Amino acid sequence: MLQIVLSTFALVFMAELGDKTQLAVFLLASQTHSQWAIFIGAGSALLLSTALAVLLGTMVARFIPPHATHFIHYAAGALFILIGVWTIWKG
Repeated sequence: MLQIVLSTFALVFMAELGDKTQLAVFLLASQTHSQWAIFIGAGSALLLSTALAVLLGTMVARFIPPHATHFIHYAAGALFILIGVWTIWKG
């Protein structure tokens, strides 16, 4: 069971860096009868990736002046929109 937990953690953690988490969990769950191992592995990966994002966000906030955060918010929003348009156009 530990091997399944660890392999699921690694796969979901990498998938979470993109946006394929649900597909990865779906495929892993379809290949085993150990649903709890898949759930624990996927949940752990999501927790770690979230903790990493919080940690990095906290660290970045120390180096960026508060008045610059508006630009970062707009840039991030524009990037999400551009990626969405590119995804629709490519598909």
